[in-house]
Amino acid sequence: MPTFVRTDKCDGCKGQDKTACVYICPHDLMKLDTDGAETGHPMMAYNQEPEQCWECYACVKSCPQNAIEVRPYADIVPMGGSVQPLRGSNSIMWTIKFRDGSLKRFKFPIRTTEEGSIEPYAGKPAADIEKIDDNGFFVDSSGYRAGDPDELIAK
Repeated sequence: MPTFVRTDKCDGCKGQDKTACVYICPHDLMKLDTDGAETGHPMMAYNQEPEQCWECYACVKSCPQNAIEVRPYADIVPMGGSVQPLRGSNSIMWTIKFRDGSLKRFKFPIRTTEEGSIEPYAGKPAADIEKIDDNGFFVDSSGYRAGDPDELIAK
């Protein structure tokens, strides 16, 4: 379900030119209404196209005021409930509130490796721009990667 902004909680990230949700949204759906002309709430963010939401919850997790919520699917949270993440430096806690007021909390680590410890190009050859036009530089000469019989499900 798409995200929505609680106007009673949103402070527009303290009046910065770009809010956390606007910065993080991969589909550029979040928008800051600076003068209140679009929502009636100046300096508050909103989801300008809820039906286009990818439901990645990046905005929900990054909001410092916990002002962005999501209407969860019934297989996660029963109808009438709510779900809210709280992100720490090394974990994220999801709080599910049920209709009867009871709460369930689930805590998960954010990282499994130390930040900055991964070397993505380790063990790989240095790029050679001279080979960029050569056949087979990225794929074989036919334009497709040759299949490996060991990768097939049914042989």
